[in-house]
Amino acid sequence: MKHLRDKKAFICDMDGVIYHGNILLPGVKDFVKWLRKEEKKFLFLTNASQRSPLELQQKLSRLGVEVEKEHFYTSALATAGFLAQQQPGGSVFVIGEAGLINALYDAGMTMNDVNPDYVVVGESKTYNMDMLEHAINLVIGGAKLIGTNPDLTGPIENGISPATGALMAPIELSTGNKAYYVGKPNPLMMRQAMKRLESKREDTVIVGDRMDTDIISGIESAIATVLVLSGVTDEKEMRRFAYRPNYILKGVGEIPTFTGEQAK
Repeated sequence: MKHLRDKKAFICDMDGVIYHGNILLPGVKDFVKWLRKEEKKFLFLTNASQRSPLELQQKLSRLGVEVEKEHFYTSALATAGFLAQQQPGGSVFVIGEAGLINALYDAGMTMNDVNPDYVVVGESKTYNMDMLEHAINLVIGGAKLIGTNPDLTGPIENGISPATGALMAPIELSTGNKAYYVGKPNPLMMRQAMKRLESKREDTVIVGDRMDTDIISGIESAIATVLVLSGVTDEKEMRRFAYRPNYILKGVGEIPTFTGEQAK
């Protein structure tokens, strides 16, 4: 564990790692205190696109953890940055919440429901048949299809909720077009996160609760990986995958305190 604790930069998933819904997970406060005490660089990185960094900061504050908004990075920001690089000043039709829409505006993209360059899909509480039909026909008409992340589900307090991958499926199936997903496990998002932290891969670790996004992102980006069993993936499911994390812990609170052996 000394090798893990010596890392200079920590990229941490949020859902299932820091909280479930509006419930702070055990050990999070101690973990954040340790990050600050040891002067670690850290970034809370989430595939969810609904909230802005300010809203995530306020949510953690309500849960009793004070972290500056600069420590948050979302798939909405990653998606907006990617599109701004691909087509500066381009236009989008969006299925998503305010966090995604504002990130796209801030990146110089404009909203267009007639002939957009892109159809962008993120998590949405207002997803409906009218939006779905319109998105399908825009893609058939030539708009390129972008997803903030490929997650099929996300954890909530009383179970799971359909995420971007599930909302995207009808569009992909109806048009025959496969979306390009910017969020994890796309290494693009990890590279952007390390750039924000100004960290090298050998000095960086990702902490997450999902083998199919967090852990594979770390492996494909050649950084150390920590699987915490406080979210989606349990030890039984972990064994189904052809790859392994470097460390397996019950939760983030064990990073500063755990004395067990490194995962094989």
